[in-house]
Amino acid sequence: MTPSGTETTAGTETSPPTAPAAELAAASPVVRRPAPWHLGVLLAVLLGGAYLARRHWPALESGAGRLAGADQGWMLLGAIAALGTWAASALAQQGAVVRRLPRARLVAAQFAASAANHLLPAGLGAGAVNVRFLMRCGLPAARSAGALAVKAATGAVVRLALIALLVPACPGLLRLPRLSLSATVLACALGAALLLTVLLVTPWWPRCRRALATVLADIRALHACPARAAALWGGSLAFAALHSLVLVAVGQAVGLPLPPLQVALLYLAASSAAALLPTPGGLGSLDAALALALTVAGAPGAAAASAVLGYRLLTVWLPLVPGLLVLGVMVRRKAL
Repeated sequence: MTPSGTETTAGTETSPPTAPAAELAAASPVVRRPAPWHLGVLLAVLLGGAYLARRHWPALESGAGRLAGADQGWMLLGAIAALGTWAASALAQQGAVVRRLPRARLVAAQFAASAANHLLPAGLGAGAVNVRFLMRCGLPAARSAGALAVKAATGAVVRLALIALLVPACPGLLRLPRLSLSATVLACALGAALLLTVLLVTPWWPRCRRALATVLADIRALHACPARAAALWGGSLAFAALHSLVLVAVGQAVGLPLPPLQVALLYLAASSAAALLPTPGGLGSLDAALALALTVAGAPGAAAASAVLGYRLLTVWLPLVPGLLVLGVMVRRKAL
């Protein structure tokens, strides 16, 4: 340990408290431990994924064999698209803040965040890395958290817009459950009652209202700058499109008998559904949702398993160790 107060662990400094350190301490709730119910749901999802993997092991084994003989040109295209996802994420993150961020460190932070996101549930890893990075760039804790909220909300809107755009081009692929009029009225009544309870009863609503007002103010400020608005929406659109392209390219490489537009729509729908489950990086939940969606759409089980395994190989397993190394280097250099 050097006497100059070098960081020894993430977020721990030996130097006297300074303004950035105080802001970092104020942001500590972002990386707090998940609640016990959160861990229980995570364990249940992982156990369910292990059970399904054991039950369908022959299809997984056949899919891995097919992936080994996949078309190398399509796999290379998928790898290039996977590399582009981090640049797209960096562009969207820059668009979520008015202040200009250092480009190289911003891209490196997104690469490190994607690795950290597969170690902690529900996006806590990526959120913690991005909050620390933005604070190191001089943003207050509240503004850093607000920038993440703006980016996440924009990404959700973009995914829903892409789904709405692709559904007419793939009729009958996505089937929404049919609800009776009474069930619809009951669901709306329950939703309204829940909203009123949150607004009138819960003691933390004033704090949430202040946070929401801050986020809305940030959104107005960003859209007052056309360059930032274009970066936010363009980066979010490119991120979703490139992830879809990775799955499309892997599907073509393993001979998945589905049109590219259908594969893209199935990916967007499955990833949106898997985001509701608190598994690290969607591991288990996204894999099961993707495999199920591809199989229901008419793909053979072995081909669907190959496509999902190849997608995970390019987006998770190959970049995981380099991403963790980049994360360690950025922590050591106090960029996080």
